[in-house]
Amino acid sequence: MADTQILAPIDDGHAGRLPAPASANPFAPLTGFIRQPAVQRALPAIAMTSAIGIAALAYFTMNAAPQAQLFAGLDDSDKSAVADALQTQGIGHRIDPVTGALTVDADKLHQARIALAGQGLPKAAPSGDSLIASLPMGSSRAIEGETLRSAREADLSRTIETVDAIRSARVHIAAAEPSLFVREDKPATASVMLTLQNGRSLSDGQVQAIRYLVASSVPGMNAEQVSVIDQRGALLSDTASGSDMKAFQLQVQIEDRFRRALDTLLGPMLGAGNFSVEVHADVDMSESQATRESFPENDRAMTSEQITRTVSGQGTPPAVGIPGALSNQPPQATTVTANAPQPTPAPAMTPGTESNENAARAFEVGREISVTHSPQGKLRRVSVAVALNQGKKALTQADLTKIDALVKGAVGFDAARGDVVAISQRPFVQTEVSEPAFYDQAWFLPLVKQVGAILAALLAFLFIGRPLIRAAKARAAERAERDSALEETLLAATDARPALASGSAGREITLEMIEQAPSYEARANLVRAFVRQDSARAALVVRQLMQEGARA
Repeated sequence: MADTQILAPIDDGHAGRLPAPASANPFAPLTGFIRQPAVQRALPAIAMTSAIGIAALAYFTMNAAPQAQLFAGLDDSDKSAVADALQTQGIGHRIDPVTGALTVDADKLHQARIALAGQGLPKAAPSGDSLIASLPMGSSRAIEGETLRSAREADLSRTIETVDAIRSARVHIAAAEPSLFVREDKPATASVMLTLQNGRSLSDGQVQAIRYLVASSVPGMNAEQVSVIDQRGALLSDTASGSDMKAFQLQVQIEDRFRRALDTLLGPMLGAGNFSVEVHADVDMSESQATRESFPENDRAMTSEQITRTVSGQGTPPAVGIPGALSNQPPQATTVTANAPQPTPAPAMTPGTESNENAARAFEVGREISVTHSPQGKLRRVSVAVALNQGKKALTQADLTKIDALVKGAVGFDAARGDVVAISQRPFVQTEVSEPAFYDQAWFLPLVKQVGAILAALLAFLFIGRPLIRAAKARAAERAERDSALEETLLAATDARPALASGSAGREITLEMIEQAPSYEARANLVRAFVRQDSARAALVVRQLMQEGARA
C-alpha cells in the first residue's frame, strides 16, 4: 500500500511534464495561463475590473451624448475635409447612415465650428459680396451683368436657407435684355430649387413668402412669375394662387377675431369648458367698379346772355345836355354779359325813331357722373354656432335670450345681410384628460438606461466575477491540501522504507539517473532512494513537478 501511495502521484507529476498534442485541446495555452499561481491570485481583481469595465461600457453606450448637426447641406468633398479636420483636432464626430449628416456632440458644436473656421472650412459657395469684389477691372458690360445676377442669386439662396425646414436652396433668375420698345420688354422670371429637411414640409404661406421674397428682390418681377420646386420634383408654387391665399387668410383672420371676442365675452359668464363657439364668415373677394352719367330733368342754368339794341329814325336826334360836353354825343349800344345779366334801361324814344333788340342766351343742362367701387374683402354673411353645457341646472329661456343678444352684438349681427346665430344647450360629455403613461415621461428612458447599466454591472459580477473568485479559491485550497498530503506521504514513506540494494547504497541518486532508468521498477527504486537520501529536496522537486503539470 505504501508503494502505491508513493508511486501514483510521482508518476502523474512526471507524466504531466510530457507535451500534449496540439490538436488535443486548442485552448490548452489559455488554460495553462489561467492555472498559473500568479494568475490565479489575480483572478478576483481581474473579475472585479472586468465587471466595472462592462458596467462603464454599458453606461456610456446607453447614455450617448446628444448629437447636433454641424453644417447643413454640405457636399461630400466638404464632409471629407471637415471630418479630417475634426479628427486632427481630436473632436469626435459621427455620420448619420440615413441622412448622411455630419454630427458632433452638442457641447462641442461651437468648438468644432470655431476650429473649422480657422482652417477655412467648409468651402461653401461664395457670397454675393465676394463675387462683386472679385470682378476684374475693365470687364465688359455682359460679364458685369452676369456677375451681378450671380451675386443676387447667391444672396437670395443664403437668405432662403435660413428657414428651418430648408436644408439648401438654389435660385435661378432669367432676365431678358432691355429693349428700346416698351412692347417688346419681357418681365424677369425666377425658379427656386429647395432641398427640404427629412420629414419636413413647407406650408402654402411659406411658399408664397419665398415667392414674394424673390420677386421683391428683382426689379420688374411679380410673385406669379416665380416657380418653387422641391428635391422630389414637386411644384410647390402651384398649390394655391395669390388671390386664393389672400382670401383664405382674410377669412381666417375674421373668424379668429369673432371667436376671440366671443370667448372673451362668454368666458367670465359661463366658465372655461362650459361652452364651445364656431364662426363661419363668408367673405366676398370680388372687386367691381361702375361709372354712371345721368341728366336730371328740369335742371338747367343760364350760363351767358347777350342783348343787342339798334335805334334808327328820320332825322338827327336832338342834342341834349350842356353844349360842348361829352353828353352831347350819342350813347353807345348797350351790351349785356353773363356777369351783368340785368338789362340797361332803354333811353326814352323820341318821335320819329325805330328800335331793334336782339338777345342771345346760353343754358347748361345738368349732368351727374357717379363712380361706384366695391373693394375686396366685403363680409357677405356671418354664421355663429354656440353650444352651451347644460349642467345640473339648465339655463332658462330668458338667459338664452340674453346670451343670444350678447352674441349678436359681439359679431355685429345684421338681419338684412342674412346672418345666423344658433345657440343650443346640451350636456357635455365628460372626457377624462389622461396623463401620458409613465413610460412616455421624459425621465423614464434615462432612468432605464442607468438602471440597465447598474444591472449589467451586477450581473457581470455575479455570473462572471463571483464564480471566477470561487473557482480560484477552491483550486488554491485543493492545491494546498494536495501538496501538504503529498509531503506528509513522502516523509512517511522515507522513514518506513528499508535500505536499497547494496549496489545503489553507496552512491548519490540524481535526477538524471532516475530519468535514465531502464525499467519502471528500477526507476521506482531510485525514486525511493532519492526521497530517503534528501527528503526536503524530494518534496521541492515533487511540488515543482506538480506545478509544471498544472501549467501544462
